Amino acid sequence: MSIGITHPEGTKSSSTRLRKVTSEEWYSRLPEFDDASIYQTRAYGSCHWSPEQLSTVVLEDNSQTLAMAQLRVVRVPLLQTGIAYLRWGPLCRRKGQPFDADLLERVLSALQEEFVHRRGLLLRVLPPVFETDSWAGAFKSTGQALGFRRIEQARVFRTIRLDLSGSLESLRKGLDGKWRNMLNGAERNGLTISEGADPDFYEQFVAAYREMMARKQFDTTVDVAEFGHMQRELPEPFKMQVFLWLKDGRVLNALVLSAIGDTGIYLLGATRDEGLKLKGAYLLQWRAIQWLKARGCRWYDLGGIDATRNPGVYHFKQGFGGEETEHLGTFESGAGLASELCVKTGERLQALIRRFRSGSDSRLPAGAKCGAVYASPSGKQNRRFDSFRYAS
Repeated sequence: MSIGITHPEGTKSSSTRLRKVTSEEWYSRLPEFDDASIYQTRAYGSCHWSPEQLSTVVLEDNSQTLAMAQLRVVRVPLLQTGIAYLRWGPLCRRKGQPFDADLLERVLSALQEEFVHRRGLLLRVLPPVFETDSWAGAFKSTGQALGFRRIEQARVFRTIRLDLSGSLESLRKGLDGKWRNMLNGAERNGLTISEGADPDFYEQFVAAYREMMARKQFDTTVDVAEFGHMQRELPEPFKMQVFLWLKDGRVLNALVLSAIGDTGIYLLGATRDEGLKLKGAYLLQWRAIQWLKARGCRWYDLGGIDATRNPGVYHFKQGFGGEETEHLGTFESGAGLASELCVKTGERLQALIRRFRSGSDSRLPAGAKCGAVYASPSGKQNRRFDSFRYAS
């Protein structure tokens, strides 16, 4: 079924259309894009929000899929307004093909036409683009030309990304010397690594994770049960991979990551006391790098960093030899001042209610969703570590 889209004269062919798709069709097309991620899966949307709020659309030309976008649509009761959130999208980098600025313009224009002009919603876009990406400038200029405004007050997600295009030998040489020494020591311990995507692997991670949380008294909004539900919902090719380091059948260290598209994303980690002493986190991360390379991933996104509040985790991730970067930001296109004012007032009230109910730290920005929790391998930094990926 086609949904509202216009074709400005001389810019788009009449065969181009924006079309709603089913969950099955969505998953069948997801592997076609290098910028696909777990945040654009139906399982993430259904578990994190609700199936009723999701709108999954593809941009087609002569039945060829050009781009995809999964949005969360929330309407203000009794008013003809609301918001459409697009997190970590749109997907428009076709697998193995160079970035196409014209295609980006086409899909942003189509989404704007459908959700802003036809439905009267505020469209908020969090693109899968980092400042160091070669196409970051094109996204900024294209968005600006179409009237998208960057939300300056939104907290910007910072990370370290490791380029996996080199050989394993060169990647190992690129590790910080101290980090590499820790890895060598962990390898000499001769313990077992077990890995997989079956629910049992995730349950073993959860047991280690809950023990760590009870011991360290972390303050976090991560819901490991939600991730577990996602794991059960995800089709086999898209499930998260769990890595466990065991001694006598007991999990000492564990990590969970996702690899969809050309980027592996570190999601969750857990460490028991003995795992800290034996430096198992280093060995599991090295095994994760090997696994991602075998899957053909170009990048490893190590999750959020904060050199001031979480120096232990920051220095651990620095040891990978990757590049620090930050997310491009959050952009909005609105149907009018009244619509934007209504939505943003509602968001402020929602944030106040959440803080009141949870007693959460005011440092957490409204609408932030934590994507990773990790204890420093040294065991010294035991404060909260949240990998901010805005999920409103």
